[in-house]
Amino acid sequence: MDTVLDERKQKILYAVVKNYLETGEPVGSRTISKFTDLNLSSATIRNEMADLEEMGYILSPHTSAGRIPSDKGYRFYVDSLMRDKVKEVDSVKDVLIEKTDRVETLLQQVAKMLAVNTNYTSIISAPQYRSRKLKFLQLTPVDDEKLLAVILLEGNIAKNKFISLAQPLDSEAILKLNLVLNTFLNGLNTDEINLGLIQKMKSQSEGYTEVVSDILDAIADAIAEEDSVRVYTSGTTNILKYPELNDTRTAGELLGALEEKDSLTELMKKGTEDEETGIQVYIGEEAPVEALKDCSVVTATYKLDEGVYGKFGIIGPKRMDYERVVGTLKNLMGQLDDIFKEKK
Repeated sequence: MDTVLDERKQKILYAVVKNYLETGEPVGSRTISKFTDLNLSSATIRNEMADLEEMGYILSPHTSAGRIPSDKGYRFYVDSLMRDKVKEVDSVKDVLIEKTDRVETLLQQVAKMLAVNTNYTSIISAPQYRSRKLKFLQLTPVDDEKLLAVILLEGNIAKNKFISLAQPLDSEAILKLNLVLNTFLNGLNTDEINLGLIQKMKSQSEGYTEVVSDILDAIADAIAEEDSVRVYTSGTTNILKYPELNDTRTAGELLGALEEKDSLTELMKKGTEDEETGIQVYIGEEAPVEALKDCSVVTATYKLDEGVYGKFGIIGPKRMDYERVVGTLKNLMGQLDDIFKEKK
């Protein structure tokens, strides 16, 4: 049974692996002494590296005095990395679920308050990232026919995707795929994953090109899911208080659009606010939703964090009290900004 590596040996092994992954050159004790925070002499590091070599974690190429990781060394490094990332994913999921629940509960309350205060219909979208990037990917075998991909996206959003396998993958193949995919994809969004990059990944994952394609599809699906917009409405029946909107045909179309929410998703994605006021006003047919052609819509953008935005707005008759609505939305923008700053 292998001796458990103490913290010093682990740090030296990590330094050897990281240096070798970056340079492709054997790593010497002098390089390690500069790389780690152990403040050890080169002689002490040489002794530790000799122990690691005897234990089978690193190798000494015949042509160099430096060391390179062995398969056992790679395995220890990757297993440690995966354990850390699994802990990170799990803790992030817990925090995110709690935070998301608080934020979305708050937004639903905001929608209700807007509807009550204005006597119109309110609409609000959950926060979305302008650009969603891959932070980390962890591949874990489920059985001989299935692989679990835990995809951690920017903003600490964790997604689980199952990958079907045409043939079983051994541990070394999964290790290689984890290393290659994380090396190439870390920090990229789907727009940046081009054909040239895919070909490089496939060339370094020889024999597993089909699996790489399936994993890329899973990442694209995970990002697409987060690009979908959750929309909440309140005061739906307020719209029927206005005679010009409560005839059977108009009311039916309006209520259908507000209930379905699919068309409202486009509304909440569309448009650039006036730079001075932060407000967008659609009057009648200016609205990108056919069912709202007899209405006016006023929207504003709120910012939850850097790159994280959502919208809230008011739907009412064309004769709505614009001054009051715009004032209410601007006041709310300031209040939400203060609330979100407090929650950070």
